[in-house]
Amino acid sequence: MSALSGIDRLRNVARALAGHPEPVYAHCDIPCGIYDPHEAQIAALTVIRMDQLIGELPAATGTPAEAHSVASKLARYTAVKEQHAERVKHEIRVIYGDYITADHLKAFPQLSELTYKIFKQASKARQGTQITDAQELLKLVQEFAEIFWKTKNVTTHRVPSQQKPGGELVVPA
Repeated sequence: MSALSGIDRLRNVARALAGHPEPVYAHCDIPCGIYDPHEAQIAALTVIRMDQLIGELPAATGTPAEAHSVASKLARYTAVKEQHAERVKHEIRVIYGDYITADHLKAFPQLSELTYKIFKQASKARQGTQITDAQELLKLVQEFAEIFWKTKNVTTHRVPSQQKPGGELVVPA
């Protein structure tokens, strides 16, 4: 162990003890080899569900308390929808950046364009409340999931999500 690495370790311990640990963000740069597009599909379903709930909100008329309740629900649904649209982008970005290889891109030349479309569609789903935009996001993520599993020589099938927004999930067979 070099003196520098020992000093760095002591600094990290001191920061942690002082309540100022350095944040660490990854999945994971070891690399661990654990990748699965399931979370991206669940996040896309959540975007659909939030758009459904937004669409079910009554008009903000009536008493101030009723208007406040509607506004509060709208704010929460919108925040959750945006978090999960970003989650889709994060999960796809990690798989594409950490798992996908040049050989995968050679075998599936549509993968780069599909990834780009997912990023754009997730942004579009964040910006509006059209369920069709959220459904298109799920469709693109499902295509990505099918290709992902093909890179591992795993066959897939679609199963009902069993979630309120409906839809299907691509899962290994």
